[in-house]
Amino acid sequence: MSPVIASPSPDARSASATLSRVAGEGTAPPMPRARGEIRADFAAHGATTRVGRLYESGGLRLRFPKAREICEGVIVNTAGGIVGGDHAHLAFSAAESARVVLTTQSAEKIYRTDGPPARIETSLKLGADATLHWLPQETILFDHASLIRSLDVDMAADARLVACESVIFGRQAMGETCDNGDFRDRWRIRRAGKLIFAEDTRLDAPAALLARPALGGGARALATLVFVAPDAPTRLDDCRAALADGPCESGVSALDGFLVARLVSPSPENLRLAILSLFSRLLGRAAPRVWQ
Repeated sequence: MSPVIASPSPDARSASATLSRVAGEGTAPPMPRARGEIRADFAAHGATTRVGRLYESGGLRLRFPKAREICEGVIVNTAGGIVGGDHAHLAFSAAESARVVLTTQSAEKIYRTDGPPARIETSLKLGADATLHWLPQETILFDHASLIRSLDVDMAADARLVACESVIFGRQAMGETCDNGDFRDRWRIRRAGKLIFAEDTRLDAPAALLARPALGGGARALATLVFVAPDAPTRLDDCRAALADGPCESGVSALDGFLVARLVSPSPENLRLAILSLFSRLLGRAAPRVWQ
């Protein structure tokens, strides 16, 4: 019996021709992108706060080095950094009277991209009388990196929030500047359902923009800190005193029930020192151990 030889279908021939053409042109197939997520709920149990439900996926983990009246969570990215096309989603909820501090194991590195941006989305929810300190360490953008970052907060009227985000453009130790790249940052904070703080930042070719006297004056590191609490305006002088004669340029403003601090510096190390000084006034205790 003669063997039966099946002819490829038109669709198969078309797909084969496409693959051959791509291989001939030397074009690599798309690289797989990382998707990571953490969702965690925190609740008060007497004088202590404990994590309730916890969900982790991808390369993101949440660890708890301290079990005291304040629950301290440390975010770990086991991938060691984020590349273009990666997507990280973080969602944390502090129930009534819970006390939570969230930080990161180290500075987050955003590597150069071959096209699509990296995305980091964070959402925080604070119940009545809850306290949440969102204190990640610096985000470092390599040259040719692209990052879209967002922070969305929904908090009760009597809740207390300290949120600080800092970013460094280029690796100073490597003599690198972020001449090419794209940074987009979006903040939305709602208290008792009312939008009280909204800000959008976009820096294309960050090094050139931050070199302008009216923008950064040569800065390569910047930070924003927002403090929302019923007594926040009364802490204005304390915050200004913490930054007075400090190692970087800074300013603090009191608005309707909250404070906003801005810090810029050509030195990431000096920016970090100023942030730690501000933490010491606002937190009423030492900064998370991983910051030391």
